[in-house]
Amino acid sequence: MSAVTGTARLVRLAVRRDRIKLLLWAFGMPAVAATVAGSVIGLYDSEQDRIGYASTTAASVVARAFNGPASGPSLGAVVVAEAYLTLALLAALLSTFTVVRHTRQNEETGRAELIGSAVVGRLAPLTAALLVTVAANLVGGGLLALALIGVDLPAGGSVAFGAAIAGIGVASAAIAAVTAQISGTARGANGLAAAVVGIGFLLRAVGDAFGEVSADGLRVLSAWPSWLTPFGWANQVRPYDADRWWVLALPVGLFGLTVALAYRLTERRDLGSGLSPVRRGPAVAASGLLSPVGLAWRLQRPTLIGWAVGVAVLGLAMGALGDEVDDMLADNATAVELMAQLGGAGALVDVFLSAMFSVFALAIAGYAVQAVLRLRSEEASGAVEGVLATAVSRWRWAAGHLLCAGLGTLGLLALAGASTGLSYGLISGDVLGELGRLTWAGLLQAPAALALAGLVVVLFGVLPRWSVPLGWAALLLCVLFGQLGEVLKLPQPVLNLSPFSHLPAVPADDPAATPVAVLLAVAAALTGLGLAAFRRRDLAA
Repeated sequence: MSAVTGTARLVRLAVRRDRIKLLLWAFGMPAVAATVAGSVIGLYDSEQDRIGYASTTAASVVARAFNGPASGPSLGAVVVAEAYLTLALLAALLSTFTVVRHTRQNEETGRAELIGSAVVGRLAPLTAALLVTVAANLVGGGLLALALIGVDLPAGGSVAFGAAIAGIGVASAAIAAVTAQISGTARGANGLAAAVVGIGFLLRAVGDAFGEVSADGLRVLSAWPSWLTPFGWANQVRPYDADRWWVLALPVGLFGLTVALAYRLTERRDLGSGLSPVRRGPAVAASGLLSPVGLAWRLQRPTLIGWAVGVAVLGLAMGALGDEVDDMLADNATAVELMAQLGGAGALVDVFLSAMFSVFALAIAGYAVQAVLRLRSEEASGAVEGVLATAVSRWRWAAGHLLCAGLGTLGLLALAGASTGLSYGLISGDVLGELGRLTWAGLLQAPAALALAGLVVVLFGVLPRWSVPLGWAALLLCVLFGQLGEVLKLPQPVLNLSPFSHLPAVPADDPAATPVAVLLAVAAALTGLGLAAFRRRDLAA
């Protein structure tokens, strides 16, 4: 028996387990790219508009840090700049989660030991996880290229962009293969991989922010830190501009070297353990863990801290960018009109901030969905059975998690407003005024996120085994209906399905009390309905 015996069967098992996620992955990224391309084509249909966009982006340090280096005034280059951040992070995170799920998580739950009792080689589980993840990236990258070709973008640049995004995913999969050997828990492996992804994005952002602007002001030559990370390599392919295919050899080389290291580490450790031993907890638990709320807070705290760091950084960047809005959009009437659709009426800077807060609301709603679905993960793992065997009722246990989810959502929205207000206030000279105004504007986004969280509670109570995919699907529909509905010309009844479409566009418009109160009432009613259903059903593994 060789070290990879049984790989083919494990590949089929992994595809069977993740068939829905893989389909969403393969078709989700092309859908995002096609949607962005469609909106960009409508916004920047003239050469003058695209030249203005490229020159403004090249001159803006913040824009270069988030969108990557400007690569000329072509329509494809604008699409790459607008879609790059979302697609790159999706490819990286989905790849790392998939590899860890089929390696370290299997060992942590005991599945790997059961599988290993059959005719399965030592390296087969890792090999199968990598094959599935690489195949998903290649299929997703290919469909992404076809989607862009379908909106009449050049074929060469479309294939280059699809390959560049797939390269990020492939490199991230190899990194996760190593972190799965180092950490003894799936959460630790995902955390290490996410930290590497974050460092890579930061290096790319620094390299592009300190890059050199070309003589014509339409392109940026990235500094050396961008060449240290797969996030930078994807930009250096320069789709729709130079189409430098040789850069794609870098993620392939990194994949080969990193996977070889992962194989060596796999052979040097015991099954079920990581190279870094799991730290033992204290001999005596803290008194706060004696209550359902304290236990829920302990379980949800790491996730909330990670979200808080990301929200604070993004808020500071958005506030700093607010001062450049007039220069970026003043000469593009179509862009101003679209921003007004997203952000309401009012001064251009306030319209921009309102649009950004609508994006913040959707992003932080992702945290709310994740926090509520922790109920399902605790139930599926069997951990809740030990808690409910004590004097803790189902209602108290679930209420503890929901309280942490609700307060965490409010805290993140307040942090988004405060960080945006701080950076914009430092630029505008009114720190206290902007801090208070924008913090309040952030909190006013909470009712929609809480209403969506209430829907997820209902799904958990009524359809526990389907609550995870349906919960995330609901968030995706809110993104499509609420944020892109105007661009896609969807009818108003469809737009109204998203709770985010009913929020007041603050700070551009005056807040209205009625939609806020109605959304809060809907959130409370849905949460109560979900808890009632949970109390009446059996636990589902």
